[in-house]
Amino acid sequence: MSDRPLIRFQAISKTYPNGTVALTDVSFSVRPGTIHAICGENGAGKSTLMKCLSGLDIPSAGEIVIDGQPARIENPRAAQALGIGMVHQHFMLIGGLTVAENILLGQVPRRG
Repeated sequence: MSDRPLIRFQAISKTYPNGTVALTDVSFSVRPGTIHAICGENGAGKSTLMKCLSGLDIPSAGEIVIDGQPARIENPRAAQALGIGMVHQHFMLIGGLTVAENILLGQVPRRG
């Protein structure tokens, strides 16, 4: 297993146009083969950080580094190209689908 981080968040901050500060100077690394849980109170910025990683939000400051390379993840397609996907909170899932189907939603090959 490599000691180099697979994902590194460096001083990530997010302030929305209305002035709401969601993240301030978040830094940590995820190494290959490890599992992390992000815990905190409502409004702590957990979802915002994951939205930045998955391309649904763009950080106001800081850098996301993927496999040693700085990454500009401006939309979900860019995240997908890097092998990043997001399983949203329960209220954003489609109840009639399995976990696997929810994960693959929007990635189903199209014909014709």
